[in-house]
Amino acid sequence: MTHYDFDDDEPMVVIEKHEPGIGPFLLGLAVGAGVALLVAPRSGLATRRRIKQRARRVQRAAEQVATDVTEGVVGTFEDARRRVEEQLDSAREAIDLKRRQVRRAMDAGREAAQDARDELEQRIAERKLAYQTGAPAGNGRTVDDGLLDDVDGG
Repeated sequence: MTHYDFDDDEPMVVIEKHEPGIGPFLLGLAVGAGVALLVAPRSGLATRRRIKQRARRVQRAAEQVATDVTEGVVGTFEDARRRVEEQLDSAREAIDLKRRQVRRAMDAGREAAQDARDELEQRIAERKLAYQTGAPAGNGRTVDDGLLDDVDGG
């Protein structure tokens, strides 16, 4: 909170703001309508008829505005819905494409793994047979030499 030093001998000005509410406006509207009816150059019947006609025009105009606003809101909602559905379809298509790519990659990996396994099993079978018969392995070395070289990476 701010502290002010005031001199008691100097005059102070206090400003108060009051904003009128809707009550005085409605009161003024009612008084104005009453005065207009009293000083109108037409008879009471003609004035009432004219008031009814204007009220109907105002009602039709309000209905037209409400219809226009409703159509605008519905149109905007439908456009937004259409855009969201298009984006969802696009996302679904992208997901399906990625799913197919992953499936193809997995199948290729499985196939490569199976080929490597088959090759390894064939080499093991050849080595076992060569070991059992004491014959040299497929590269001209004995089985013991070849197995050690394969294990050591040579």
